[in-house]
Amino acid sequence: MTKTIITKARRIVRDNQLEPIMVVIEDGKIVAMNSGIIDEEGEVLDAHGALVMPGLVDVHTHLREPGFEAKETIVTGTKAAAHGGYTTICAMPTLNPVPDTPEHLKVEQDIIEKDAVVKVLPYASITQNRMTEDLVELSLLAKSGAFAFSNDGNGVQTEDTMRQAMTEATKLHKAIVAHAENKNLMAGGVIREGKFGLPEWKPETEYEQVARDLKLAKETGVHYHICHISTKETVDLVRKAKANGVHVTAEVAPHHLLLAVKDIPEDNALYKMNPPLPTQVDQEALLTGLLDGTIDMIATDQAPHTTAEKSGSFREGAFGIVNIEQAFALLYTKFVQTGIFTLEQLQKWMSTAPVKAFNITNAGQLHIGDPADLVLFDLKKEFSVDPKDFLSKGTNTPFIGWELYGETRLTMVDGKIVYRKEL
Repeated sequence: MTKTIITKARRIVRDNQLEPIMVVIEDGKIVAMNSGIIDEEGEVLDAHGALVMPGLVDVHTHLREPGFEAKETIVTGTKAAAHGGYTTICAMPTLNPVPDTPEHLKVEQDIIEKDAVVKVLPYASITQNRMTEDLVELSLLAKSGAFAFSNDGNGVQTEDTMRQAMTEATKLHKAIVAHAENKNLMAGGVIREGKFGLPEWKPETEYEQVARDLKLAKETGVHYHICHISTKETVDLVRKAKANGVHVTAEVAPHHLLLAVKDIPEDNALYKMNPPLPTQVDQEALLTGLLDGTIDMIATDQAPHTTAEKSGSFREGAFGIVNIEQAFALLYTKFVQTGIFTLEQLQKWMSTAPVKAFNITNAGQLHIGDPADLVLFDLKKEFSVDPKDFLSKGTNTPFIGWELYGETRLTMVDGKIVYRKEL
């Protein structure tokens, strides 16, 4: 029997109000939480006043392995997640082989079992190889452990294919998780408003496919989840669909809340994402949608690339950003410290809301009897975003040099320390 006692921590009571808390962990589970004096033996971890929260949950992470190990591996990707305070992450199917059969899914699952330091829930693709119109065997993949179904990086282009996928997923009580993108409208677009004379990514590329899918979601009753929404029109569509009883949930990525197209200083591929950074009007709509409940959660869309792939112009550079190691600190510094969010809201959007939306078990909460999946954040000490501190292979972020608060001090999964910075 092993026992760990976290002392001198603080937890959120409501809004930004904190109270002292001591957490006692035994054999990987929380067995007591109180503000009293230690009266039992065990390993004592002094939190020095750090905030204790349920481990963060990310429903949109790219781990790249198998197939693209130069960008990331399950070892480095899950260590990066732990560094960011995440204890459960959902891995997108942008892999080789694509997890489109139970055999291909098992390749990924075997590596997760061997190498992951946090809990990883793998997606399966919606169609064969993520790029065809041929549906996977959803029932076989669900039985084999697929978390949900997504063609991440590719929108499902044919209405009938999406209808069939939603119909099958409904029977299986699994979500269809959509990267909404109409290829016919892409036209090589890489940036909003055609800034710097670059090809324009038009907002209807996203929202027209969302409109189609919401109609199908109402028809089939599926849980339809929209990845990284980025336009005002999409927010409006989701708000209306929820009011009409459609089972739709949506996520927003930190970078879309923090940066707009006006903030891009030059033609630099570090600012190239898919969907692209929004206009200021879109960004304001995203914030409003998050605050009023239209948008359910924050998900990172962590997408590591090699340095070569993110060098140079928007025209040639890969889409994607790494942010999982700083997501909490970025949002805490820019929104909680400025009074736009409360800590309670941030905890909900990054931890409890994704668990509720996807019915994820044993995650996103701190109750007696729960697995000790938790994180300690230091809200007082300032730190700078520096690639030398990254545990991900990817350093493709425009946030380098940002001064932040909310540094991760310790992350536990099932009572085991998976990341620790000495307090």
